[in-house]
Amino acid sequence: MNRRDFISRAAAGAAAATLRSTPAEASSASGLEGKPNFLFMIADDLTFRIFESPLKEEVKTPNLDRLRLQGCNFTHCFHQGAWSGAICVPSRTMLNTGLTTFNAEKAIPNNQSFEHPTWGQTFREAGYDTFITGKWHLDAVSLQRSFAEQSAVGPGFLPSTPEMYNRPSPGNTWDPADQSLKGHWLEMDLWRKDAKPAIQHSSSVYADSAVKYLSSRRTQRTPFFMYVGFNAPHDPRQAPQSFLDMYPADSIKMPPNFVPTHPFDQGLALDRDETLAPFPRTESAIRTHRREYYAIISHLDEQVGHILDALDASGHANNTYVIFTADHGLAVGEHGLIGKQNQYECSMRMPLFVRGPGIGAGRKVDELVYQHCMFATTCELAGLSVPKHVEFPSLKPMLMEEHPEPLYNATFGWLMKLQRSVRTRQYRLIYYPPINRYQLFDVQKDPWEIKDLAGDSSFSSVLEEMKGHLHALQRELRDPMLNA
Repeated sequence: MNRRDFISRAAAGAAAATLRSTPAEASSASGLEGKPNFLFMIADDLTFRIFESPLKEEVKTPNLDRLRLQGCNFTHCFHQGAWSGAICVPSRTMLNTGLTTFNAEKAIPNNQSFEHPTWGQTFREAGYDTFITGKWHLDAVSLQRSFAEQSAVGPGFLPSTPEMYNRPSPGNTWDPADQSLKGHWLEMDLWRKDAKPAIQHSSSVYADSAVKYLSSRRTQRTPFFMYVGFNAPHDPRQAPQSFLDMYPADSIKMPPNFVPTHPFDQGLALDRDETLAPFPRTESAIRTHRREYYAIISHLDEQVGHILDALDASGHANNTYVIFTADHGLAVGEHGLIGKQNQYECSMRMPLFVRGPGIGAGRKVDELVYQHCMFATTCELAGLSVPKHVEFPSLKPMLMEEHPEPLYNATFGWLMKLQRSVRTRQYRLIYYPPINRYQLFDVQKDPWEIKDLAGDSSFSSVLEEMKGHLHALQRELRDPMLNA
């Protein structure tokens, strides 16, 4: 698509045209001087394993590693599940509303605006300059309420040619570096009307918008709240050839939990994500997909580096909290799966790095947390009142205190009527209601979830204890399945 089509499509679904606050909305710096800035960056489909497993030695992410080591690394960050196979929408709804999962499901009915202040709106109404670029994927009204300035707000999904599916297979020549195949390759009009369109990767488009915004902030005194949403590394997993060359397919290591097929139908065995690779899975196919996954991640990392460099150049780095996370993870060959429509660690767990004033470099928090806590966390870091409707608590004590109290002894996950899960520090229990089947893994001893302990009589007491955790969280969160 060309730039005009790109912006008009975003405008139809997410009002992408650049907007600036009116004088009535703009706040003077009085009363806000000294308040910190916030730069929030969120990836799509980025598993925690890139940073917390042997993969961190295989995948090159120097800029994200720099961010991780300069601040606090939450090593056990999760999302709370989904009411649809498009996991990104529920995750981002919880993030931007602060509501727990079953309440968030009802938060924006029929594409109408959320009735309470959103995350961005809360900062905007407090006098912050608010800016967004990239993926939003929620309703357009909440977008307008949240961000006074918008640039290149993209669609939630970047479709490619049909050949991206069932790869690799005989006769399929789909090439992630081929810029004619749409997806992340966007046609951006040049300044001269007679010039041919330039093609740019979505991650570069969003990074350029963020860099331009930061450059405009050099003389500004009002604090800012930036939201940068990358479509990467969501499929179609495309990247420039130089990044693909970094990962020869025959050098890619197979995940230890690879199997040709999942041992049973988990409810979405033929979901669109799963049809990206042929059945049964082969090592060759998984190496191909992981190669492309790593390449687009390294390209994303380079764009993050450009944004961090622009922040340094703006003069605001010392007073800015930088947050990097993802909406959820991805399997890419683990357990015989390709997508994220599952309750395994690879899909439920994502990175979360926070750098900023008062946060010690190299800090590491291993407690269980939810990514959706960022709403309350940033409010407290800014000295703003957390809106009363927000249900996920602040992680500020974990960022600042030497020995903070844990917030959760277990985290909850779900997918429609098909799956439920609970995760403690040691175990993960997954339940599949349609087939009344459980899986139990000791994730401390078995981090790749290879050995299912649900049928082992020596773990019967653990299984019952985990069922108790699951039922308690279902009651606490008002899971409608309890009354089904």
